[in-house]
Amino acid sequence: MDKKIKRILRIIVVICVLVLVFDLGFLVYDKFFKEKKIVYFDSINNFEVVDDEIISVGSNSNNNEGYEKAKITLYDKDNQKKWETLYNKKYNSSFASVKKDTKEENYVAVGSYEFNKKEHSEGVRSAVISKFDKDGKFLADRRFQVLGNSKFTDVIVVDDGYIVVGQSIYENMTLGVSDEGGAFIIKYDKELKEMWKKNYGGSKSGLYNSLMIYDNYIYAVGKDYARCGIVSKYSLDGELIDTVTYDFTDTIGFTGIATDGENIFVVGSKKVKEDKMDYDTDALIVKYSFDLEELCSKVYTGKGIERYNRVIVDSNSNIVVVGQTGIYNKEKSTSELNVFSYDGIIAKYDSNLKELLVDKYGDNEDDFFTNIVEKDKYYYISGYSTYDGSYLSKFVVYTKSGKLKEVSS
Repeated sequence: MDKKIKRILRIIVVICVLVLVFDLGFLVYDKFFKEKKIVYFDSINNFEVVDDEIISVGSNSNNNEGYEKAKITLYDKDNQKKWETLYNKKYNSSFASVKKDTKEENYVAVGSYEFNKKEHSEGVRSAVISKFDKDGKFLADRRFQVLGNSKFTDVIVVDDGYIVVGQSIYENMTLGVSDEGGAFIIKYDKELKEMWKKNYGGSKSGLYNSLMIYDNYIYAVGKDYARCGIVSKYSLDGELIDTVTYDFTDTIGFTGIATDGENIFVVGSKKVKEDKMDYDTDALIVKYSFDLEELCSKVYTGKGIERYNRVIVDSNSNIVVVGQTGIYNKEKSTSELNVFSYDGIIAKYDSNLKELLVDKYGDNEDDFFTNIVEKDKYYYISGYSTYDGSYLSKFVVYTKSGKLKEVSS
């Protein structure tokens, strides 16, 4: 085989693996899972704690067809599963974020799904916002599609509706440029009717990964073009106030945002070397003012691929982050593919980004941390691990001093 062709094929394979590992919006369900039905996965992409109960979303392959199915799950105060509901559309789907609407006593979940056979065959998705009642019964949904490959990644409940973020971009092989795509922020009313929408960035790569509301402004984080992180500030009516960029991140950009009431903290991964595959990145946290002035930053440097996925400010005003760190695995790598071994990571900083603790978690081949919430004076972390080629979700609980307390699946 021609060396140039082999090199191109090698790059394509590695890209697919990295997307599977890192894309927080949804777990990519590719040809490997479809053909190898003995491989099972169950992911928790996001969760929140409400009245001592945990509501989580993600996806699994627990069906006869071997498709990825979005799921929403409620756990009681003892972390025991009360109910689980699959978003049972015909093809692949995944939920990326969930919030409880306390006024209506229901849950709203956002993510993506393959709307029809055409999207399924082309490997693209539509974004979706869905509502479930307090017992997990499906109530309603609303599809969103602009340019072909779309997803919602986060949602916030407000008095008169829901504000979501995500993207709608061209599929990779689609030629052309459009000013209608990119990163999206949209407001829906309680009946899931669109109230307003705004887009930012390019039709090939614009993406918002997460958002928060503070002092009557919306702050959203994500990426613009490849390896350019962004932080955007909007009014509650969707007017763009400002956007700042950060060069260079990995291809996902910023994925988490939180505030201590004085400043904003965002997380992601910083590119270290100029390589096409992001084999050397440092986990990154950046501190901004509310006017989006960059104040300072901090990186966690490992031996390969490091990333912070989510950030919170705990009750002691410390900044706590979770993610994963990847090290090149020489034994499993081949001439055609570089393989990395991953551990989950939790780190804590003070408000000036002085490092207070760092701990790595790894009890299997690969471990990934996807989100963190403070509950009962502990840090509850969602994630998933590999077992004999399968990906299984879990909750990992840490004390505030950084000691591992328990693990439950």
